[in-house]
Amino acid sequence: MNPLNIDFQKTALVIIDLQKGIVSRPGCQEVVEKAARLVKLFRQKGGFISFVKVDFLDGKDALKPATDLPVQAMQRPADWAELDPQLEVTANDHIVTKRQWGAFFGTDLDLQLRRRGIDTIVLCGIATNIGVESTAREAFQLGYHQILITDAMTAMSMEEHEASCKYIFPRIGKVRSTEQFVSEISESK
Repeated sequence: MNPLNIDFQKTALVIIDLQKGIVSRPGCQEVVEKAARLVKLFRQKGGFISFVKVDFLDGKDALKPATDLPVQAMQRPADWAELDPQLEVTANDHIVTKRQWGAFFGTDLDLQLRRRGIDTIVLCGIATNIGVESTAREAFQLGYHQILITDAMTAMSMEEHEASCKYIFPRIGKVRSTEQFVSEISESK
């Protein structure tokens, strides 16, 4: 494993879709808890934090591709897109609202990171193989270094989660657990 060598002035924590309407599913609470631990660490170190959520104005702005596995329409409660309160979002955090899987396309995420001189992102969230992987692929193509915190992610199935973690993430970044990441940061003081 290559060392992390984190400079928090050049590193951002990017958290994907940890919003009430998504984290209410079984198995998501542990992801929220691990992400909240990362948020606290980034606050202590003065790192930039970007919370990404998916939301739509009226549904007409949602993607509607022709696919073999159609997306089921769902009723969304009024608080569906609100970020989980355990994350303790503040007024100084950057909030990104996306309307597709990845967090870069059609948002100001790249602009805000580049203006701050950020060249590395620490990435976590839901779903591993959809929002997180799409964002990671976009970040890779934009030239960002990445650290993917795989136990602070989950997918609809373990197979989907493991496929991204085993076959995609090691090719585009460094893969760590929350504990490994925190330990390496503590050791590098």
